[in-house]
Amino acid sequence: MKGKLRDLLKGVLNENELKYVPSSFDIVGSREKAIAILEIPPEIYRRKEVIAEALMKLHKNVKTVVIKRSPRKGKYRVREFEVVLGEGGTEVIHREHGSLIKLDPLKVYFSPREATERIRVASKVREGEVVMLMFAGVGPYALAIARECPRVGKVIAIEINPYAYKYLEENVKLNSLEGKVIPVLGDVRDKCKEWYGKCDRVIMPLPKGAYWYLDEAFRCLKPKGGVIHFYHWGPEDDLFTEAIDIIRDYAEKYGVKVKILDKRKVLPYAPRIYKVCIEFEVRPLSNGP
Repeated sequence: MKGKLRDLLKGVLNENELKYVPSSFDIVGSREKAIAILEIPPEIYRRKEVIAEALMKLHKNVKTVVIKRSPRKGKYRVREFEVVLGEGGTEVIHREHGSLIKLDPLKVYFSPREATERIRVASKVREGEVVMLMFAGVGPYALAIARECPRVGKVIAIEINPYAYKYLEENVKLNSLEGKVIPVLGDVRDKCKEWYGKCDRVIMPLPKGAYWYLDEAFRCLKPKGGVIHFYHWGPEDDLFTEAIDIIRDYAEKYGVKVKILDKRKVLPYAPRIYKVCIEFEVRPLSNGP
């Protein structure tokens, strides 16, 4: 994408400005209507309209171009954005691996770059499982699970952002998953209590701060145990040590044994820092070594 965008801007931006053309950007939406989200370095901020026009020429389905104006922040994990060009609002329907995801990316957390990770996790879910999905957002993990494992028992999808929850409810209906995906509005710490001891699997797709909710994750698992997908972050020279140490501390706290099933580098989180996923099995000590 960078090369094509840069080619369009040759003769419009000077050689020095071309060096700062964004290396990547996200497109959320469909062939009919999409929104492009990118970062514009300070060195070429004044050329933002020209860059947005070129991007819209490159991707005819993009009707709105916005730029990031802050890091993700607050309990809803959303950024501040600036609309550079566009018309018709910023609500779109995004298609991902056969699922329809309605959202406004300016109001909710959503990363199209995690589509592969969502399918990977969904492929691990087994028939009849009760899945606790924390930080559900507009539902992409829940939709992926229900599509990959149609005979899943149910997915309890908890989300605190009321905008995201509204879209989560709509997306359940849009994909005909009523009764299979159970949307829950509220804080994970409060809402998980109803499901303590009832879940086979817990998914925690929040890279910064998920460890604060490991108490709830362990308590949600059935007495016989289950599987937790724990997301954290790590430096590129030591991706997993801190996350695994945290998991082992909680295993000791709850008097259970854990087995690491998988560990993966997911996506860049910050310079030389990566979002990682540790998938681990929890079993009571009484089941033997």
